[in-house]
Amino acid sequence: MARAIRSKQAAAAALIYRVRALDCHAHLLAVTLEIARPSANQVVSLPVWIAGSYLVREFAKHLQHLHAQQGGAPAACTQLDKTSWRVHCRPDEPLILCYEIYAFDNSVRSAWLDGHYGFFNGTSVCLRVDGQHDAPHQLTLAPSDWPRGWRLATALMPGAVNPAGWGDYLAANYDELADSPVQMGNFWSRDFSAGGVPHRFVVTGAPASFDGARLLADAQTICQAEIAFWHGSAGSRRRRLAPHDRYVFLLNAVHHGYGGLEHRHSTALLCQRADLPQLGAGKSTSASDGYATLLGLISHEYFHTWCVKRLRPAEFTHYDYARENYTELLWFFEGFTSYYDDLLLRRAGLISDERYLQLLGKTINAVRQTPGRRTQSVAQASWDAWTKYYRPDENTVNATVSYYALGSLVALCLDLSLRQRAGQTLDDVMRALWQRCAGGPMTEADVLAVVAELSSASLSRQLTQWVHGTGDLPLAALLKKQGVSWLESPAALTDQLGLRVTESDRLRIKGVLRGSAAERAGLAAGDEWLGVEVGRGQALQAWRLNKLDDLPLYAGRARRCTAWVARDQRLLRLPLAWSATVMQVKLGVHDGPSVKRWLDAS
Repeated sequence: MARAIRSKQAAAAALIYRVRALDCHAHLLAVTLEIARPSANQVVSLPVWIAGSYLVREFAKHLQHLHAQQGGAPAACTQLDKTSWRVHCRPDEPLILCYEIYAFDNSVRSAWLDGHYGFFNGTSVCLRVDGQHDAPHQLTLAPSDWPRGWRLATALMPGAVNPAGWGDYLAANYDELADSPVQMGNFWSRDFSAGGVPHRFVVTGAPASFDGARLLADAQTICQAEIAFWHGSAGSRRRRLAPHDRYVFLLNAVHHGYGGLEHRHSTALLCQRADLPQLGAGKSTSASDGYATLLGLISHEYFHTWCVKRLRPAEFTHYDYARENYTELLWFFEGFTSYYDDLLLRRAGLISDERYLQLLGKTINAVRQTPGRRTQSVAQASWDAWTKYYRPDENTVNATVSYYALGSLVALCLDLSLRQRAGQTLDDVMRALWQRCAGGPMTEADVLAVVAELSSASLSRQLTQWVHGTGDLPLAALLKKQGVSWLESPAALTDQLGLRVTESDRLRIKGVLRGSAAERAGLAAGDEWLGVEVGRGQALQAWRLNKLDDLPLYAGRARRCTAWVARDQRLLRLPLAWSATVMQVKLGVHDGPSVKRWLDAS
């Protein structure tokens, strides 16, 4: 039976990739691509970016030793540009390409291989065959090509696959292949069901203290809450409610790292090993900050199953893998998802009201301490993600704003405005958009039309102003009306000074905020802050400064000093004066019933 399935797959697939571990210690993958029906002088290419991570990453820089053969004879390959090649071949018989991929990016975006763990996305490993993007693609990973005892996990549809996951997988087209990461190694794996959909959770790198049962239960709770959010929970448990028929979480736990990348039937996750739930740690409502962060990441990436992978920007109807794909809608697809990730944790009972408001307050403070929000609208930040957000430098905080953070606050303002003006909610807007766009491509005009239908044209115009303007959002007024207390107090010293610093063996300035005390003093990114002088005359004292928190120790109640910095081997004395007028926000519960009406599911 397995041979019959494999034969059927092989016959259906016009393109067959075989990926093997060439040398784990050299971090090299070997790939063989068989093109059953090539074009004359076939062109192939490797994507320059991966969907969901808006930066040209030049994956082709890791491709080496490309060669081809046809009919047992070599076929010449000519490189056309940084990411494309022409193979000089005939169209009358199969073409075989062989190449190697250097896999040493331990993130969710590219490929990794060592003696303990393997991971790759199709965009980093699988050449695209010009003219055959929509043909069936087969991916073969044979157990003999990989370290003994390893297993494999992916959301690709299996053909002939053994119990450890090795074998043949089939994708309907290149997009599906590119959208299905593969994880390999000696991992922990368990299954659960949510909304009638089978789910699998895979964890690599977990320590002995890892509480897998708790993670599995909490992940199932999140999935059930989000499926119910989009589709309701009525009907038989056996009936599938969600638009996907399977889902795989691929989590890599490392000493230091964080990230996630959404896919249509799976997600790749990266977390700190210490953030995994630990045996005997108690209930989720008292989860550590790290574990709450991991749950928020799971919630965020799973929400993308609907919001960006199916309901998506019209500009992403067909991906162009050779260049940037621009959209102004990341404020919606990433920002609104960021609003719901923690909110749905609260609705699922995994965090408390107080924890949710603490997380929301952290986002508000982060945006308030970003001068770039005065320079760039959140719509423009979406468009410029390719050159600004994903290419940060010392001036990024002054030049741009996070469409994740500010977009989530736009969602908050829209939700509370709908509740207070029209008796509707943002939940209603999201579900109406799903119906209006049939779970497919969406434009900003669709969002504005739904808001106008559910509330008023004036609120639709207000949303446009929030998205395309650079003014302050009415956060305090809206939250206070919803029963949330808004308390302001002096911000942390870094924000009072307007600095971003690194502190390891020395105090070095990483960035200076626009209009800040540090900028007025002349401090600059790259300066090493050596010490301070405080006082005058006989009371003058000079101190070595190793960390910023030592400044109040030496300055006392004074709000001025002379900073000694080293810049390009010069020693500079810079007069620095600051005040405690830069404020931070702390949110609390003032009117419990009003807060619960907002935070509870609608």
